[in-house]
Amino acid sequence: MTTRPGTRPKGEHTKREYFSEMIGRTRFVVLIAVIAVLLVAFSLFLQGTLLALTTIYETWRGTFTEGIGSQSGTLAVEFLEVVSTMLKAVVFYIIGVGLYSLFIRPLNLTSALGVESLSDLEQKVVSVVIVILGVTFLEHFIRWEDPQETLYFAGSLALAGGALVFFQRVHRGSGGDLQQPEAKLRARRELFEHDSEQRKIRETDVRRAERATEAKTQGQVEAEEGAE
Repeated sequence: MTTRPGTRPKGEHTKREYFSEMIGRTRFVVLIAVIAVLLVAFSLFLQGTLLALTTIYETWRGTFTEGIGSQSGTLAVEFLEVVSTMLKAVVFYIIGVGLYSLFIRPLNLTSALGVESLSDLEQKVVSVVIVILGVTFLEHFIRWEDPQETLYFAGSLALAGGALVFFQRVHRGSGGDLQQPEAKLRARRELFEHDSEQRKIRETDVRRAERATEAKTQGQVEAEEGAE
């Protein structure tokens, strides 16, 4: 049996398709990371809840036994520790859900949060990390045990936070092409009003993304406008 010039044998084409499909299926290995990260998030949420309950109990017990004045120095710090723990849990949760939506199946939750690409996921995580740095410094500042140590601590956090803010500004506008405001609103409506977790990518979204990509390629719009 002869083949036409420029064509490959059917068997070779089938093998390549099978190999490509097998390589594509390796994306499910991300489930290992998703499960691990979500377990960490759930653990932190649970620890934060227990810490909050313990702090509330100890605070009210101290208030009734020693008076409200006994809680003036430590009350804010203890509750800030609860906030810090919950924010750390949120970071791991966003990473786990974002990886699942990007590699396994798209979710309305991530679309409602504006996570359409790895760049968007990085931006969200960096934003929460910056908030955690601020809360951590506030805890240290309220304690005010050593002024010089507090100054050094503030300087190190300022360098780290400044680097993260610079990273955000450099990568601004490099998110997904499906970040239209109407797509986010539709995802939120399907998620919160119709209890639909899985997000459907409609043909209009694909066409709009194609037009935005073409416009950015031709230099007709800025990077930020192409994502709208």
